[in-house]
Amino acid sequence: SVDVDYFSLARYKAERAAIRKERNYLEFSGGIQGSLTSYNDPWISVSGGDNSIALTAVFGLRHLFTKNLFTLETKFNAKLGYNRMKVETTQKDDEGNEYTDSEGIWFKNQDEFVISVAPSFKMSDNWSYGSILNFRSQFVNGYKSRTEQKEEHLKSKFMTPGYLDISLGITYKSPKAKFPIVVNISPIALNATFAENELIRKTNGFNYGIEDPDKTSKYEGGSSIQIDFDRKFGNRDVLRYRTTFFSFYGWISNLGQKNKIAKFSDYIAAYDKWEADGKDQETKPTLPIHPTVRWENTLDIKATKYLTTSIYFQLYYNRAQSYAVQTQAILSVGLSYTFQNKPKPKK
Repeated sequence: SVDVDYFSLARYKAERAAIRKERNYLEFSGGIQGSLTSYNDPWISVSGGDNSIALTAVFGLRHLFTKNLFTLETKFNAKLGYNRMKVETTQKDDEGNEYTDSEGIWFKNQDEFVISVAPSFKMSDNWSYGSILNFRSQFVNGYKSRTEQKEEHLKSKFMTPGYLDISLGITYKSPKAKFPIVVNISPIALNATFAENELIRKTNGFNYGIEDPDKTSKYEGGSSIQIDFDRKFGNRDVLRYRTTFFSFYGWISNLGQKNKIAKFSDYIAAYDKWEADGKDQETKPTLPIHPTVRWENTLDIKATKYLTTSIYFQLYYNRAQSYAVQTQAILSVGLSYTFQNKPKPKK
């Protein structure tokens, strides 16, 4: 027991608050970006043009808890964007006659959220061991095109697809503030792909690498590497560059894979024969598992405290979905705000 003559509740609360602030770092950012193009009918009839609206909302959250040698980092990032443009559509009147009409249609162009949880224990000043858990999916339905937005045109929705990456390994953090690179090497890693919607997976033909149409998920074991870099430049942090490189190779699953055919031309011939023979899942030919690669880059240029220009580029390769490399590039200007409960901790 503590004698009340020597105990100060206010001092106790202040000390506990100081400890919590020391152990916890919180940062969240949000913004809305967009563009608007408008022409009147005389302008369109003479010079051409198209009225359009593009809006994108972004949100980011990072929490870092540190106690002695233990660290837990939690991140949540999300973006959702729509644009509206006029497209030519074929309509029918009351008598069944077809005619062409122009109407403005909203269409999703960005939709993704990522949750990351990374517990770790410090081994030395720059090295630690632990795990990383990443989950990625989207919020709303995705369709084939602007004029194909019915149920039979669905190609994605929440958990179709969904991706889960779990890795166990060691992490290196650079001690140099001017080069804050973080490298995680995981000899043992798990990659899971989910496609829960049966209509999208079976009828609409988007299986996201899940070969068996009766299954809703696919699991692969192997190794992974992740490289992160996040640095601000300038006295007022007018520039911020962030990049994340992630690659997974399912070599463990590759060892137990059946009916593997390494040469692509031989695989195509075997696949055509498999279709002609009745599509028996036990004899279906497969290609060897290739490494998946996801490389994201974001450059933020802060004009004022609330006005930011962002340049985003992503490269993605997943042979189970497409034999080609997928890329996207986005340039946007809009309002943004970032909150920090204290200065960003040093690496």
